[in-house]
Amino acid sequence: MIADKMRLGINIDHVATIRNARGGEHPDPVKAAKLAINAGADSIVIHLREDRRHILDNDLIHLMKEIDKPITLEMAPTNEMVNIACNNSPQKVCIVPEKREERTTEGGLDVCTSFYSLQKYISKLKSNNIDVSLFIEPDINQINAAKELNATAIELHTGEYCEALIRHNELKIQNELIRLEKASIHGYNLGLEINAGHGLNYASVASMSKIKEITELNIGHFIIGESLFIGIEEAVREMRSLIDAARHN
Repeated sequence: MIADKMRLGINIDHVATIRNARGGEHPDPVKAAKLAINAGADSIVIHLREDRRHILDNDLIHLMKEIDKPITLEMAPTNEMVNIACNNSPQKVCIVPEKREERTTEGGLDVCTSFYSLQKYISKLKSNNIDVSLFIEPDINQINAAKELNATAIELHTGEYCEALIRHNELKIQNELIRLEKASIHGYNLGLEINAGHGLNYASVASMSKIKEITELNIGHFIIGESLFIGIEEAVREMRSLIDAARHN
């Protein structure tokens, strides 16, 4: 069933990035999460990377204790990360590709190539009552593979679309938007929950919000960056307002 209200997940990784630059406990990602929820966020997203460059293990533990909204744990498909997820039981895990040398997650997971290794991880996570999302490109073959793996959801990578907007590449904008729309419809018709994210900001969020099959947008870097100027609550409220207005237009 297509939802009237689109959910908004706020990724607080870069609050931890600022904290880790100096050490200590400030700024506190848990406080940021609470402010985001107060302003209209429906869930909190964190990426526990293998190199622990921002979110740390204790951040996950503290968030699970203090936040009453769903926590989505982004993670690489490894034994270590699956065990951490099973020991902490976030509501949802989003499996993402991860390379040590990248600044942030670049592109979607190649589900087709990694099918059999993913199969064992997804099975273990779901046996521990954890919903599993796969961060993938808006590609029909990848979506079909995600369905075959019994994933709960997919998160479509919106990075190419957002980059085209920044570069004012009108042809690329339209092509990527069509690709995202077709992928969303295809995944929805297969019974997958459709989420989307990566690079979204005030300018790009409206088009994604109008794709009715998408039920959740996950946004992090832009919100944390904007909060330096207007505060995290105001940044989330503005994003929430833009999403709701576009959804009901």
